[in-house]
Amino acid sequence: MLRIQKSRCTPTTLLDTLIIILLLTASTVTSAEPTDSFNKAKKLLENKIYYDHRVTLYCGAEFDEKKNVTLPKGFVTSKHKKRAKRIEWEHVVPAENFGKTFKEWRDGHTLCVDSKGKSFKGRNCASKVNEEYRYMQSDLYNLYPAIGAVNAGRSNYNFAMLPQAKSSFGICVMKIDNRKAEPPEAARGVIARTYLYMEQRYKRYKMSKQQRKLMEVWDKQYPVTEWECKRAERIRSLQGNVNGMVIMQCKYSQM
Repeated sequence: MLRIQKSRCTPTTLLDTLIIILLLTASTVTSAEPTDSFNKAKKLLENKIYYDHRVTLYCGAEFDEKKNVTLPKGFVTSKHKKRAKRIEWEHVVPAENFGKTFKEWRDGHTLCVDSKGKSFKGRNCASKVNEEYRYMQSDLYNLYPAIGAVNAGRSNYNFAMLPQAKSSFGICVMKIDNRKAEPPEAARGVIARTYLYMEQRYKRYKMSKQQRKLMEVWDKQYPVTEWECKRAERIRSLQGNVNGMVIMQCKYSQM
């Protein structure tokens, strides 16, 4: 039976509710449970979701069960060369974008003190003391495999169109310039539906008008793929909620 916990799994819109009803009439979900552990989330992604589709989001690079990457011919990076050998799990909506809405991230907490008695704040503090933050950080819909060097280069930059910029990674046309990032076309629809999902799902997270407009354009311009639909279904079975931005397009594409 699907378990929905009010504080973090209750659908945020009527659309979400209707989709869940439709899905439950089609199949039975067991042991669906969100996780508040980022490490557990990464293991679920590796073992339960990407086990037969080990391909990175931005560059389409293949990786093995030990997270070793086969870099595409023509891939180059001027920085973070060691990280180019491995995949990392990237927050498409950067953790800082929603993390800074938490007081613990901004100001710290009395419990956020290291072994030397020094206070700390930011991601580590929010993760330590705030359960809501941990669930947001571990949301499987927002986590994708990326070449480590690309993950490092993208950092927490917002997405934008950068017509004058050149690829920062050779054949992988991921552009990073002036603290902005433009992803390859193959990744834009996925990115858009992830941003729109996170804003729909978590009331404390809001995009800028400019960012939302771009995501709405990409959502329409780049429809769902077969893998995106399969990924969303696998996450639903594990996490217990749907990404309505994806699942509706999947249902329509099957009609």
